Amino acid sequence: MTNVLEAAVQAAEKAGQALLVAFDPARRPADRAAMYELGTRLEATSTAIVREALDGVAPEVGWWDEDETGRVVPAGRWWVVDGTEGAVNHVHGLPEWGVTITLVTDGQPELTVVRQPIGDLTYTAVRGEGAFLNGQRLHVSAKTDLADAAVTASQAGSSPEVYTRFADAFVAMASKALLVRNTIPTTFPLLGLAAGQYDVFWQYEPDLPGSAAGALLAAEAGAVVTDLTGSPWDVNSADILVAAPGLHAAALAVPK
Repeated sequence: MTNVLEAAVQAAEKAGQALLVAFDPARRPADRAAMYELGTRLEATSTAIVREALDGVAPEVGWWDEDETGRVVPAGRWWVVDGTEGAVNHVHGLPEWGVTITLVTDGQPELTVVRQPIGDLTYTAVRGEGAFLNGQRLHVSAKTDLADAAVTASQAGSSPEVYTRFADAFVAMASKALLVRNTIPTTFPLLGLAAGQYDVFWQYEPDLPGSAAGALLAAEAGAVVTDLTGSPWDVNSADILVAAPGLHAAALAVPK
């Protein structure tokens, strides 16, 4: 697994560098069409670099592609990659974007690398071996009172019903926690949770590459990861709740 992790780190760094060269903090797209065109181009370039770099490293691992296989990840071993996690941020000149590479085995993230070129940050985790930022071990928050918690969510969903559910949950959580934020892309609030900067995270219809990478990093840093019923989470779950162990039960009890 060490060789696979090293190859994934190198792939993420190489793809991240290509994204950094294309990054313009002054860019302001005029409309959604311009955003889509640029984001699609960035994603294609970065993903091609990752695929080329990892070709032959783990020959038994397939490449998951939502456009080809659908949202569900089949049984087996798959690379789940987002070549430009946070593309909407990249094209608006914001710094919260990167490359995520996750090896998923039978629905569970097994290994992940998240590369954030802005700040020169590389997050890594292998199941059972801990989570790390630039080689330093990460630990989740030690908080035990939801009233002290910094909570974050990530906007998702594709229907008025989900938007209403999210708004109601935001109000309910805001009445219990210290603060609640809505942050995109999915990976970034989970990186903060793994580092102890956030305490609770939830999302409906989670973005798969981001939730797979972030959930493993958070879990390996000590977080509890379930769905919103408290059942075990996997990459095909309909929603996700991640929290420091002293807060998970209280967060689960808040209507969502």
